Amino acid sequence: MPDENKHVTIDGELLKARREHRGLSRPALGGLVGRSEDWVKKVERGDRTVRSLAMIVQLARVLGCQDVNELTRADVSVPVYDGGKMTHPGVPALRAAIHAPLFAAAGTPEDVGQLAGRVRQAWDIWHRSREQRTAVASVLPGLIETGHATVRAAEGAEKRRASVILSETYALAQQYVAHVVEPELYWVIVDRARMAAEQADDPIALASAAWIIGNGLRVCGHTEEALRMVADAADILRPQLEGGSDRLRGMFGSLCLHAAVTAAQDGRDGDAWRWHAEADRTATRLGPRYAHPWTMFGAGNVTVHAVTIGADLHTPGIALDQLAETDPASIPSVERRSRLFLDAAKAEHVRKEKASALQYLRLAYETSPEAVRYVPSGRALAADLERTTTGVLAFTARQLAEDIGVAA
Repeated sequence: MPDENKHVTIDGELLKARREHRGLSRPALGGLVGRSEDWVKKVERGDRTVRSLAMIVQLARVLGCQDVNELTRADVSVPVYDGGKMTHPGVPALRAAIHAPLFAAAGTPEDVGQLAGRVRQAWDIWHRSREQRTAVASVLPGLIETGHATVRAAEGAEKRRASVILSETYALAQQYVAHVVEPELYWVIVDRARMAAEQADDPIALASAAWIIGNGLRVCGHTEEALRMVADAADILRPQLEGGSDRLRGMFGSLCLHAAVTAAQDGRDGDAWRWHAEADRTATRLGPRYAHPWTMFGAGNVTVHAVTIGADLHTPGIALDQLAETDPASIPSVERRSRLFLDAAKAEHVRKEKASALQYLRLAYETSPEAVRYVPSGRALAADLERTTTGVLAFTARQLAEDIGVAA
């Protein structure tokens, strides 16, 4: 399938021309995307390949492009669209809880076991609700306040256990704030998760923190750093798989899937499928009914990620073949089920099959409106379909764009 394996990459000459047209120096452009002057120089000269779509979109946005093909010469259209970042009504209360004063802290200490149950319940709500952000928004601030109070009050082993629970709380907060808050608040949450994991002095908690930090790095387009972060964590856990707990194996599998998607976004198809195969073996060992309580790692999630990898590698045939073998009912998370349909819509969009793309995007929206409405790639796809669809399908595209909130 040679045609399917063409990756979207930055064209160095186009990047240089656009940068100079905008009056930006190499250090200035590098600083705007979190890279060095030398990195920009190597990309412009063709000595370095940029395959990460997140980074390509970030460069295109900084340089004022309307579509990534202005920097790539690719026939694949990926509009640079964020529709004005959507926030969520629950953000102010969460922000207040995160920035609460240290010496007049709110929250009452709680039994660590009870707190763990509440956090697990919140994660369960996130995965089972069609409107996951709205469903957890009311409980997150209180969980964070109580979590900090419990860590401060506990001692010894209980303090370390409470720190594990606090880190998992911040992991949920990270999922909630993704795409809806300013970068500064997002990274405060990521850093809090890491600090709590370090205080827990628990290898599995530290590996979980690597998963969380890797999410942040990948969203920013730093795929190399994200892959290194989760691969190192997986290497620490791998020797303990034999005889290890389900918690350990579930986290290891989560790291493998994280690495697989990250490698796919960087255009490394061999690495992506190698990591995915390791995740698949781990899920098989855990059994068909297992699901990690907050990453949802398990057999169903392994299948979802196979479709994601196919879509991210711009191999729509592979993505859709994987989809054909997938039973959506086997995926316990509504949010992940919606992602499955969204990735299928992206794959069909690459194939220029607009009717199928619209059908899968509608399925993704009906499965979980918030999993599409608050995700930039979902909003961008809806906006592009409305802009480019003609004939009898135009009405369907316009109606879907209105539902998602991106209608022109």
